[in-house]
Amino acid sequence: MRIAELAGKRVAVWGFGREGRAAIRAIRAQLPQLPLALYCSEGEADAARAFDAALTVYGQEPGSVALCAYDVVVKSPGISIYKPAVTTAQAQGTVFTSGTALWFADNPDARVVAVTGTKGKSTTTAFVAHLARALGVRTALAGNIGLPLLELQGRSADLWAVELSSFQTGEAGPLELGVVTSLYEEHLDWHGSRERYVADKLKLADVARSLLVNATQPALLERVRQHPRLLRFGHDAGWHVAGDHIRRGTQAVFPLARVAAPGEHNALNACAALAALADLGMDALAAAPALATFKPLPHRLQPLGTHDGVDWINDSISTTPQATLAALDSLAGREVTVIVGGHDRGLDWSDFVRATKDRGALRVVAQGANGPRIALALRQAKTGLPLGEAEDFADAVTMARTVTPAGGVILLSPGAPSFDQFHDYAERGRRFAELAGFDGAAIAGIEGLGIA
Repeated sequence: MRIAELAGKRVAVWGFGREGRAAIRAIRAQLPQLPLALYCSEGEADAARAFDAALTVYGQEPGSVALCAYDVVVKSPGISIYKPAVTTAQAQGTVFTSGTALWFADNPDARVVAVTGTKGKSTTTAFVAHLARALGVRTALAGNIGLPLLELQGRSADLWAVELSSFQTGEAGPLELGVVTSLYEEHLDWHGSRERYVADKLKLADVARSLLVNATQPALLERVRQHPRLLRFGHDAGWHVAGDHIRRGTQAVFPLARVAAPGEHNALNACAALAALADLGMDALAAAPALATFKPLPHRLQPLGTHDGVDWINDSISTTPQATLAALDSLAGREVTVIVGGHDRGLDWSDFVRATKDRGALRVVAQGANGPRIALALRQAKTGLPLGEAEDFADAVTMARTVTPAGGVILLSPGAPSFDQFHDYAERGRRFAELAGFDGAAIAGIEGLGIA
């Protein structure tokens, strides 16, 4: 559905975050006289009225009766399409769309590479944009990475590097190239089950001319093996990591030590970006040196500096146990205290427990809503790890500071969302920086968003 097709319809916007505000602006730009309703939280209602005085604002979540009063509801990504109120309204004829879907419908000729994955999607998308720009390609960096597509409505680019969450993959298309960086268990509260999460994530394959996936994940490969143009990264014949280099087949292309984003998992993300450029017909070999000038994204293994004799690293974006393990792998050989725990989505921590059992030079501080469950799993497995439990986030940082030896690392890599104590992962990361003795406000936003 295009924005122009909303004309004459009863339309509501659900959600007043950045996506919701972008949708309101884009609709107003094309259909200034269209009556619009907005559903938001009570605390956002006054700001919403100031944002657009013509809105009919409801400071509450709509139920099925309210939703059925509209022909179209433009919902924000965090609102699950599987909510009972939504499915009931759909059955009565209400159409649900989103800012992502509206942008794709209005821009069918855009050259898009869309990246999704449980982990690695933001960094990979940013790598694609950075490397393409290094080749002189006018590139847009947008989507779930922090800039809604509708904020760029009406602007042109030669390439669109777009990050899509699992909430958005069913709303995109057509795509020249879809990329899946990884696939683990996540967002079960939104999708309802692991199988539904996987199915929703892989809706990207249905609209992608070419599909590039991580060859190090056999289960992922099996799920997409029928795609008519399936490409892989992370295998010996293509772009992969081996020894101390990023390689294309047997050719050593770029040393890992010079990749600006730390960790082998980020080197694999770089492989995905290079493979994407190659599929798009660009000179990936010529782009590879730009990996040294990439600016790592905030809250993703972000070094904050040294304080109290230890190094502090902010990996607040980590919301799965697998992401925490990847962060620990990037610090192999260091004395590390990792702070884990947060909002409990019921994820399985058994792989984390097995991987850390008897691991030397590691201490764990568990906190947050699922902290007790993580600590219990570690104790029951008799991992042998020094383990502490903290009442809240500030106590966890204090405990980590106490038990970490001079020259060691205090790593925030929670493996869980932040919603039990914070508005989002960025707020959690800033608070970590402040508790460590750094300026939380100095943690920069993502470089390169928009068109350049």
